[in-house]
Amino acid sequence: MRARLGYLRRFSSLPLPASAPLPHLLSLLSRCSTFGHIAQAHAFMIARGLPGDNLLLAKFLHACSSLGFRGHALLAFDRAERPDVYLLNTMIRCLCRTDSAEHAMALFNRIQGAGLRPDTYSFPSVLKAVAHLGMLELGREVHGQITRFGLDADIHVSTALVVMYSDCGEVTDARKLFDGFQLRDVVMWNAMTAGYVKVGDVDSARHVFEQMPKRNVVSWTTVIAGFADATRSDEAITMFRRMQLEDGIEPDEVALLAVLSACANLGALDLGEWIHRFIGKRGLCKTIPLMNALIDMYAKSGNIHKALEVFEDMKQRSVVTWTTVIAGLASHGLGCLREARDLVRHMPFEPNGAIWGALLAAARSHGDAELGELALRRLVEIEPHNSGNYILLSNIYAAHEMWDDVARLRKMMKEKGVMNVPGASSIEVDGAVHEFTSRDGSHPYFDRIYGLLHEMSGHLKMIGYVPKHHSDVLDFEEGLTAEENVIVLQSM
Repeated sequence: MRARLGYLRRFSSLPLPASAPLPHLLSLLSRCSTFGHIAQAHAFMIARGLPGDNLLLAKFLHACSSLGFRGHALLAFDRAERPDVYLLNTMIRCLCRTDSAEHAMALFNRIQGAGLRPDTYSFPSVLKAVAHLGMLELGREVHGQITRFGLDADIHVSTALVVMYSDCGEVTDARKLFDGFQLRDVVMWNAMTAGYVKVGDVDSARHVFEQMPKRNVVSWTTVIAGFADATRSDEAITMFRRMQLEDGIEPDEVALLAVLSACANLGALDLGEWIHRFIGKRGLCKTIPLMNALIDMYAKSGNIHKALEVFEDMKQRSVVTWTTVIAGLASHGLGCLREARDLVRHMPFEPNGAIWGALLAAARSHGDAELGELALRRLVEIEPHNSGNYILLSNIYAAHEMWDDVARLRKMMKEKGVMNVPGASSIEVDGAVHEFTSRDGSHPYFDRIYGLLHEMSGHLKMIGYVPKHHSDVLDFEEGLTAEENVIVLQSM
């Protein structure tokens, strides 16, 4: 690093004509790694009168944005002597890369006002900015400009339109564009498949996928991840196996993450172990998200010791790593619960709400009132108005018939102004969806519903049913016994 910085200093002091150092400067720009390097290169360009060279300036803008120096890139762009469309496209791409979609759109409008005509390289970046902002009407306006300029026949522009409409939730418009374009490449097919996945329509995504004349790893990964996200884990695993058997395509990191999630949901330990071996052979053991997914898979598949082994072998760990392993331990019985508690004490950073929430939920499952109180105290500091945390602890108290503590907790909620949000459930009957919430008197059949519940309560008591008192002890109905309350609450 020092040698490179020294070379930049020597380079900027050489008495060379403006044209001589261009190849050297282009090479140096690709190797800049600090703001000092960027500033020295820029100073040299200004001193030698090079800001008028748009090719060189475009490379400089790219170097700035790659290192996150958006402000300096804009400063250099604003001082360009004769900006052209190539320079405009570069600056817009740089702004999109640094999540500055608003600036990208403002720049696009400004340059159009100056008389520059956008080309097929301009609109994909502009449409990406529109999608990031979620501004559908603006996207339609840009679509109109594309049509007026006669650029809608370009496959890259049309693909960007498909992506924009999909990202804005208008997958129907995206499909119309897709169907109207005859010369579709694999990128456009993937964009349409991904569009359906984004709106949760994995069946339509699969239909498009099955029609593809040619597929690549992105095609397969998109549908695998779609099924995994929709918790259709068996179908995700089926697609994962088809990818290798039919096309001989090696899975990428995204596909591995998706199928590990599916394995975790199904408890498919054999496939999870195969993926673990595959990750090891491909040298991906330093990839933290993959290691986190392995920990989660092993824990949910019942092999907590293997999950701990993966955790111990990791040289670097993220917050998600700690959260995942602690949640895994917390769900594996009292012995592991104590180990999870010990792990929290030795964390290199302050535990977050997800970690304390996992411990609180586990404390409820195993009836550990002491740990539940500890977790709640921490959660109240982090999430003071989350009623679910109080309810979990109240369930622990109720399971131990610690009614004074239940009352104390309810008083604490009242003093802190914490409102319990009632749970909701729904059922479809004859094409109509009926939604119910606890103690909701707005349903037109309210009297009949509660009358039936009370009748069922009587029958259940006659046959000896003993309800669990810890379903929702903070929300008793007036005029009912504790047992009847619990039966009603469990039914709603």
